[in-house]
Amino acid sequence: MDIKKIKLIAMDLDGTLTQHKEQLDSEHKATLDALSKKYKLLMVGAGQARRIFNQMNRYPIDIIGNYGLQYAKYNSQSGDIDIIRDESFPINRQEIEEKVTYFRNKYGYTEFRGDNVEYHTSGCITFPILGTRAIQADKLAFDPDRKKRRAFYGEVVREFSAYNVFVGGSSSFDMSPKPYNKYYALDLYCRENGYTHDQVVYIGDDYGQGGNDESVYLSDFNYLTIDDYRDFKKVVEDLL
Repeated sequence: MDIKKIKLIAMDLDGTLTQHKEQLDSEHKATLDALSKKYKLLMVGAGQARRIFNQMNRYPIDIIGNYGLQYAKYNSQSGDIDIIRDESFPINRQEIEEKVTYFRNKYGYTEFRGDNVEYHTSGCITFPILGTRAIQADKLAFDPDRKKRRAFYGEVVREFSAYNVFVGGSSSFDMSPKPYNKYYALDLYCRENGYTHDQVVYIGDDYGQGGNDESVYLSDFNYLTIDDYRDFKKVVEDLL
């Protein structure tokens, strides 16, 4: 990476800048403030832009949400975000239910709490192996090294061929309609805003097989890996 060329820092949120679903802390806010004096900053998220904005305590930053299905621009006059793009795709629920049930029966995940599948208004879907109302402690203990899900990840990818499939959270598979993933979203942002890939560095923690940052990690974008969000300042030290 040629730091002199970098103009845009794009980053994930959960696990990269914050603990999962926790608020942005003061130390990392200060680091973002320092970076923002030299670079354009951009969040590239799997969740909705509004949720990301609120989790960041309304930090002044543009946000890509839902793998690129949503884009929000920070409005300095209102101190809020303006939703610029918010696309959604139809879902064939019967087909999805049948496919998820097939995998439950094949791998013995027939007992679960809540619903079989979680449907999102964007057209994204979640296959929650323990169900939509699973107890948090059970979810965290289910598959911490992701080996259980990666054992049949390839099968899920083939069966859900209309979707990009991710080994999501602690006990689920997350899916976004193709072509939407973080690479597609970041590339589109660059084309719309005049950045070349060598002017961008992405920071993310979920870069392993099936991770939702993997598409960027395997691409020609510059990439900084992070495995503990508490190390964020150390990871960006050279950029500061």
